[in-house]
Amino acid sequence: MTEDTKLNHCSFCNSSKEFVEKLIVGDNVAICSDCVELCRGLISDDTSVETTEVSSDHDPETIKTYLDEHFIGQDKAKIVLSVAISNHYKRITHPPKDLDIQKGNVLIVGPTGSGKTLLAKTVAKYLKVPFVVADATSLTEAGYVGDDVESMINMLVNAANGDIAQAERGIIFIDEIDKVARKSESTSITRDVSGEGVQQALLKLVEGTVCRVSGQGGRKHPGTDMMEINTKNILFIAGGAFVGLKDVIGNRLNGTSIGFGAAIKDNKVEGDLTELTPDDLTRFGMIPEFVGRFTTSVSIEQLTKDQLVKVLTGIKNNYISQYTYLLGIDKIELIFQKEALEQIAENALKLKTGARGLHSEIERVLMPHMYHVKSYKENNITTLNITREQVISPTSLI
Repeated sequence: MTEDTKLNHCSFCNSSKEFVEKLIVGDNVAICSDCVELCRGLISDDTSVETTEVSSDHDPETIKTYLDEHFIGQDKAKIVLSVAISNHYKRITHPPKDLDIQKGNVLIVGPTGSGKTLLAKTVAKYLKVPFVVADATSLTEAGYVGDDVESMINMLVNAANGDIAQAERGIIFIDEIDKVARKSESTSITRDVSGEGVQQALLKLVEGTVCRVSGQGGRKHPGTDMMEINTKNILFIAGGAFVGLKDVIGNRLNGTSIGFGAAIKDNKVEGDLTELTPDDLTRFGMIPEFVGRFTTSVSIEQLTKDQLVKVLTGIKNNYISQYTYLLGIDKIELIFQKEALEQIAENALKLKTGARGLHSEIERVLMPHMYHVKSYKENNITTLNITREQVISPTSLI
């Protein structure tokens, strides 16, 4: 094939110039208008891929509106968390040139099942950033049996699929943080490697430092590929039930009186988590340096009966919708009466496990029915109507 022939054909699809609208000829190469349009489409498709880059336009009101769709009640907690999240990512996306803005980590205090983990997880889902939950009870000081604090960074890198840049903008939720409190305010002779020692080990990590972690996960050892992660822009959210903290707050509010001339108070004020101060956390057993790293603290209360009913039906991905879908696969319509939902909420309150108790309650109520779905289909039972009596004493319809 001669050089003249080459310039009469598209170098990509080999179409002749007689069969294309235009043929663009260059130095020993040519491209037709059809191939140009194809390339333009490929580039357009590539740039339309959704990015996980964090936007700086997330204002607190928008974040709270999103939380309202997935979380019932706790308005004050959602407002505080929304502001903290918004300020944190403003700090990342608009770094000042001559000003050092300190990171504002968040501490969430509240009873089990009140939604501490769900709050943090929902925010991370909204921001589209890597998110991991670390259990503080499994952490120990470096060199002791257990997971050292840097294992959380490994988990975050894995959640980001190895993308260090994304991991350095992620969120780590440290659950059960109250379990690493000092056992007493007095200094112990032995090392508290899973209590105060963990708090000490977390200080630099939470504040912001460059740590070296194993690329394959697990503990460091010679010959392992290491990667450096800067925790300066990683947001740490810690949560705990802090059982007994209300007593600490109550003692501070009521004061102490000793001696013959001490005034006796008839009406003692009960401790309220909304009155929480950093000093209360220190008295509980958290070291002052650790409390100082969590500049934003918020308390959430146990959910009420009405709020638990709304958790069952009024949020996205609620339990009723989940089981309605599962039974719907077998062509069985699931209906809950209002009295049945209220009874489930009352039972969950007695369990004292918050919203977690709802799941176990629904499983208990629907278990005999889910077991007999095949028999229901054979007997043309297409509607499952759950009443209050069915909640109290679950029985199958056959």
